[in-house]
Amino acid sequence: MDNVDVVVVGAGVVGLAIARALAAAGREVLILEAADGFGTGTSSRNSEVIHAGIYYPRGSLKARFCVAGRDRLYTFCEQHGVEHRRCGKLIVATSDSQLPDLQKIQAAAQGNGVELELWEASRAIALEPQLRCVGALHSPVTGIVDSHSYMLALLGQAEDRGATLSCGNRVTRLSLENDGVVIAINGEEPLLRARTLINSAGIDAPQVAKLIEGFPPEHVPRAFFAKGNYFTLAGRSPFKRLVYPIPEPGGLGVHLTLDLAGRARFGPDVQWIAERDYTVDARRGDKFYAAIRTYWPGLPDGSLQPAYAGIRPKISPPEAPAADFRIDGPEAHGVKSVVNLFGIESPGLTASLAIADHVASLDL
Repeated sequence: MDNVDVVVVGAGVVGLAIARALAAAGREVLILEAADGFGTGTSSRNSEVIHAGIYYPRGSLKARFCVAGRDRLYTFCEQHGVEHRRCGKLIVATSDSQLPDLQKIQAAAQGNGVELELWEASRAIALEPQLRCVGALHSPVTGIVDSHSYMLALLGQAEDRGATLSCGNRVTRLSLENDGVVIAINGEEPLLRARTLINSAGIDAPQVAKLIEGFPPEHVPRAFFAKGNYFTLAGRSPFKRLVYPIPEPGGLGVHLTLDLAGRARFGPDVQWIAERDYTVDARRGDKFYAAIRTYWPGLPDGSLQPAYAGIRPKISPPEAPAADFRIDGPEAHGVKSVVNLFGIESPGLTASLAIADHVASLDL
């Protein structure tokens, strides 16, 4: 049986960032990924937005790690040639009844150390003539990033420091021993013994935790899947900034984001599902048109095309407030050799470097 210092389960953006941080600290790191390549799940099925840290409860891990991770991410991209753009974002009220919501969002953002400018409608429309609103918040530090290039850079740096990525290897059994965790892969007999196991498996993290024989089950949350569908715009985008409506339960509403080529995409919506499903039903486009036209009434008929879908790895049910990130180390569950990361949805991409620093700081 092979022995390794650290096994990271999951080669999404957070798993790669953790592997990089631990390898930089001198740890021997093996990354196990069930898929045939890195970053094929939630990490590549999102809006690729660098979030400012606006919406999250004050003092939460989401708020703290988003703000710290945002600044780290911009610096990382600049230093390592990862394409990105600090394009800014407008959060818009489309009726007078929503104006108080803008003030609440501004106050919450200030509590997180994020400054937003409250604009009159005329100022926002002067910059984005196709926009319809009665008021807006401007976030100058929001941006977009090439998530694949970012993950490739993280992986390259982890490998330069001795980490190894092994794809096509699904963890199928885990058992605790005094000196670590014994790991079986793809249904085979136990092949590895790791001193430390980092469970960063995204939507599969609760299931991976359930595989750990002897792990206290009360420390494994139930998984809930919130599917988000995206549609792209045929033709040139008339917007140069991201446009977000007032948030809705489960998500931030059908917003307009841009890729680095300036193409517009819309989403995600919120579709609660029981099983993993990445298909996009073109019929959902009807609701997209209605939602988008509240802030862009000029959206042409027939201009939306089904694009892709992602799944938010939630640990709170539809009727409950969104749960915070859970990064459960030995102090949380009493098992020295295991760290579980649960509910790492948005802003996980933005927060990835800060999350990695936190995990690397644990006494493992």
